[in-house]
Amino acid sequence: MSTLSDLLAEHTSLSVAQVDHLQMVVAEWQLLADLSFADFLLWADVGGGEFLCVAQARPTTALTAHAEDVVGSRIPAKEHPQLRKAIAERRICREEDPRWYLGVPVRRETIPVTHGGTVIAVLSRDTNLAVPRVPSSLEIAYLGVAGDLCQMVADGTFPVAEPAPGVHTSPRVGDGLIRLDSAGSVVFASPNAKSAYHRMGHAADLVGARLVPLTRNLIADPFDATEVAQRILAALDGQPSMRVEAESRRGATVLFRALPLRPADQPAGALVLVRDVTEVRRRDRALMSKDATIREIHHRVKNNLQTVAALLRLQSRRATSQEAKEALAESMRRVAAIAMVHETLSTSVDERVDLDSLVDKVIPVVGDVAAAESQVKVRRFGQFGVVAAEVATPLVMVLTELVQNAVGHAYPPGRSGEVLVSAERSARWLDVVVSDDGRGLPRGFSLERTDGLGLQIVRTLVETELRGELSLRRRERGGTEAVLRIPLSHRR
Repeated sequence: MSTLSDLLAEHTSLSVAQVDHLQMVVAEWQLLADLSFADFLLWADVGGGEFLCVAQARPTTALTAHAEDVVGSRIPAKEHPQLRKAIAERRICREEDPRWYLGVPVRRETIPVTHGGTVIAVLSRDTNLAVPRVPSSLEIAYLGVAGDLCQMVADGTFPVAEPAPGVHTSPRVGDGLIRLDSAGSVVFASPNAKSAYHRMGHAADLVGARLVPLTRNLIADPFDATEVAQRILAALDGQPSMRVEAESRRGATVLFRALPLRPADQPAGALVLVRDVTEVRRRDRALMSKDATIREIHHRVKNNLQTVAALLRLQSRRATSQEAKEALAESMRRVAAIAMVHETLSTSVDERVDLDSLVDKVIPVVGDVAAAESQVKVRRFGQFGVVAAEVATPLVMVLTELVQNAVGHAYPPGRSGEVLVSAERSARWLDVVVSDDGRGLPRGFSLERTDGLGLQIVRTLVETELRGELSLRRRERGGTEAVLRIPLSHRR
């Protein structure tokens, strides 16, 4: 399905600013749909006497009038004359009689979308009349606010670009709605809004109260209290305000959003949406504590592994057998490689590892240790990217073993050479090649029958932990290539 910007670019000649305004309308119109108990369709005039539906929103507070997707459909202007009438008369137009649509009685209203004094599109507000509704005080308040906001859409004063919010969510209509008059007194508060204020510590009714001083007295932090009060006062003055979150003296956390109501440029108060996010923030703090605990565990594991590596180093110095010294050195290198992975995870916030920076730390250490008596250089090409921790640890172990094997066995003592570690990544695979220009594989070599501990470790990790494929082969220009392919998708 094409996006709003794609449809507008393909079928209209609207400017960038006009498209941006329609994007803002679509970003806000779930609020309009829920307040209106109606579907909203956005229609663009595409010429030839036709209108194209470029976006659609359904209410969460009532039955939809359009169960099917209408986006992309065209209608002749003569079948929906209110669309053309809304543009010509630059006002909200309402059909006198409902019409039947796929067996559903629908009442249609059209709202011109004005930007910079020009009508750039039309909103259709379609209400499903199949289920009779008893007009409660809540419904009357919702429809009153919706009427004001729709008139502001026609005036071109809603929506407007807001400063970047400090929070990445917004209260919805059902979370809690408060209507203020132009003096800042509450004229209506939904049950959920009352519950949010009760949890903040206000036990009395909200209707008739001055919301700004009331809210200021309930918030614990004086700076947060002042900020919330300023946001509400700004909305009463007709200015857009950012969403803001504050904690009450009783520990409840509430998210506020204030919207000015100025239909036909006449002050009509403000709309304040509130949402009790106490439990959400409690879970967020629990997750943050859990993440901090996991990072601390990785840090302690890293410290313990470094201690083990130091003990192995001490033991290696006391060993008299050269074979024992080499075995202890290899064990120390393997432990150090795992410690580097845990060191990286101790600073990660999502259990993911940047393999490029990690490999750049591990491989030089392996090359320097293994090539102490030779002049072999180790270099990396390509991008490994970011992988999950479950992939990082075995993969780093595999790379260190392959590099160690190439540096330690491909070249005779005193000979110089170069080991290349190249990586190529796609959406599904990570392909790694460790190549050298050394003496090559011995005759009759078989990866399955080798008795070398390093290659046995590599095979086990590739097959069981990485679920990948590994092969060793001769290079055409001399030397050996270790080819590794690891799946990145559909991991269990």
